[in-house]
Amino acid sequence: MATTKKAFAYLRVSGRGQVDGDGFPRQLAAVKAYAASHGIRIVQVFEEKGVSGTNELADRPAFMEMMTALHANGVRLVLCEGLHRLARDLMVQESILHDLKRHGFELISVQEPDLCSDDPSRKLMRQIMGAFAEYEKTMIVVKLAGARQRMKKKTGACEGRKPYGYFEGEQVVLDRLKSMRASGATYEAIAATLNSEGIEPRRAGSKWHAGYVHRLLTRG
Repeated sequence: MATTKKAFAYLRVSGRGQVDGDGFPRQLAAVKAYAASHGIRIVQVFEEKGVSGTNELADRPAFMEMMTALHANGVRLVLCEGLHRLARDLMVQESILHDLKRHGFELISVQEPDLCSDDPSRKLMRQIMGAFAEYEKTMIVVKLAGARQRMKKKTGACEGRKPYGYFEGEQVVLDRLKSMRASGATYEAIAATLNSEGIEPRRAGSKWHAGYVHRLLTRG
């Protein structure tokens, strides 16, 4: 009888507004469909909530948690929906793939399952796709900057999003985040505490997530 291969699923959305959208369900459905057709059992799902695809490994709480789990329990395979879910920066993409392979782990992008190998032609295609993903991300940033400039010319002001802590009541919450973190609380525990107490993030109706807490506490 064939042994079922175990795997972790890695999902990522870049914006806080996407956390409660269809991004995670869509990605998980694609990963599960691939796993079911290839005799793979997903044993744990890691969700990177509100983390940019240009972020390095150290700025990805869920990915770092997954790496710890990979080293701890014998799972050697990671599935993700597509390489753009892994990263939108070519250097970050290749760095992550190199780090996984260096430790003996395998990553499969279910949309491009044969692109993560070291075959020269597949590596070239993967890097071309990574470059396009990086270009797409850059163009989004450029378009947003252009829109802000047009708004500034039209209205005389366009200051962009205010950092958390700017509005009334936010600094108190921010100070509490820092205090809990200094006491040894994990980002997940901090988020869970705020949610249990009914303290809302800036966007009404949303929930605190580990990725958001991490960004607030590590921003420059």
